[in-house]
Amino acid sequence: MSITKTDDPIALFKEWLGEAEAQESINPNAMALATATSDGRPSVRMVLLKAVDEMGFVFYTNAESRKGRDLAANAQASLCFYWKSLGRQVRIDGGVTPVSDEEADAYFDSRDRGARIGAWASAQSRPMEGAFDLEKNVAKFAAKFNVGAVPRPDYWRGYRVAPGSIEFWVERKSRLHDRWVYHQGEGGVWTMERLFP
Repeated sequence: MSITKTDDPIALFKEWLGEAEAQESINPNAMALATATSDGRPSVRMVLLKAVDEMGFVFYTNAESRKGRDLAANAQASLCFYWKSLGRQVRIDGGVTPVSDEEADAYFDSRDRGARIGAWASAQSRPMEGAFDLEKNVAKFAAKFNVGAVPRPDYWRGYRVAPGSIEFWVERKSRLHDRWVYHQGEGGVWTMERLFP
């Protein structure tokens, strides 16, 4: 397959994501999220992409987790998608901002009830005293909310990575891969350059 000629890397990403959704049965929206502390100590983990548009790539998490603390201190991140079945990778670098409360509330309300209870029950990234701490917390918050609405905790929020660069990679024989990157310049205009693999 030759490189798709486009001036719109977001549209190309959406096309590739759609193809991944058709090929990969488990979490085709999974992405590695790399953050760093204020003094540059990196950390990476897998999260799920929940929205993408011209403004950026959105995921949700506990703001008191390690990634949340990193982003509070250093609001830059890198994302990496790898779709093994397609032999494709996409990397995104950019600044990070919280999504609006309204956007976070709407997504939180779309989650199943167990996931909403879990957001209250898990002190994400912090030590547990015993193996059953999480189960005890789930039971506590299930009882608290009973059959009523489960509101979004203040510390549970969405983050948007606004891409400064988006790099596409296609696997080829003999490691002669196709690789190209878009950089966003003044006025949101994208420029593309090819890279050696």
